[in-house]
Amino acid sequence: MTKKPGIAGRTYTALILLFLYAPIFILIIFSFNSTRSRTVWSGFTLDWYARLLEDRLVINSLYTTLAVSTIAAAVATVAGTCAAVGLYNMRRRWRGALSFVNNIPLINADIITGVGMCLPFVSLGVFFRFRLGFGTLLIAHITFNIPYVILSVTPKLRQLDGDLLNAARDLGCTWYGAFRRVILPEIKPGIVNGAMIAFTMSIDDFVISYFTAGSGAQTLSMTIYSMTRKQISPTINALSTLLFLAVLTLLLIVNIREARQEERAKLRQ
Repeated sequence: MTKKPGIAGRTYTALILLFLYAPIFILIIFSFNSTRSRTVWSGFTLDWYARLLEDRLVINSLYTTLAVSTIAAAVATVAGTCAAVGLYNMRRRWRGALSFVNNIPLINADIITGVGMCLPFVSLGVFFRFRLGFGTLLIAHITFNIPYVILSVTPKLRQLDGDLLNAARDLGCTWYGAFRRVILPEIKPGIVNGAMIAFTMSIDDFVISYFTAGSGAQTLSMTIYSMTRKQISPTINALSTLLFLAVLTLLLIVNIREARQEERAKLRQ
């Protein structure tokens, strides 16, 4: 029998959750405050959200963020899926080594990844005469998203029955036909989860974007940072609230999908 956590354990967990989420809840609450005060509640209003939608800098940053996140997630999903299939068909020794290399960006500090990507872009820009901007930002997002897609697709590949592919080939399917009709439907949940995680990571990223966007592009997270450096306005609370809700919604969808997939897998067994 599993032992239920005692009062001390529940209290410790509650304090940790309070420490993590209390600042976010305060930010959300004061995004509806009728005055600029960040300590005194003066009444409910939606004026800060209205002003936010009228700010061209914020709107342009939103368009940039959505464009980068969508394109990066799509490209990373295709590249990550192909890479996962390639790793799955490798010998165990090479597969283990390359899987270890793939996991390094996941645990690596974002600032190291950002600086590491910035330096080659700057060096190449000197020779090929281009500057940091939307293109370099997009390449950076595609690069750091691919490992997340590989990590999502690989478990689904391991659950495959290898005889299915051989049976399809024996029945006359080409390798591409067998992949499209046999492998792809089985790993589709992992591909969708990987795409959603990649999209979420792109929306949420700041450090890597800061080092690779230059002055030619600006994402929402970079806009929030620039606003806090100049003047702390309640519109920052509104913008941060919308960004938090968007990321939270995507993460909830991913977790719900994974839970349903686990339930279906248990029912099949």
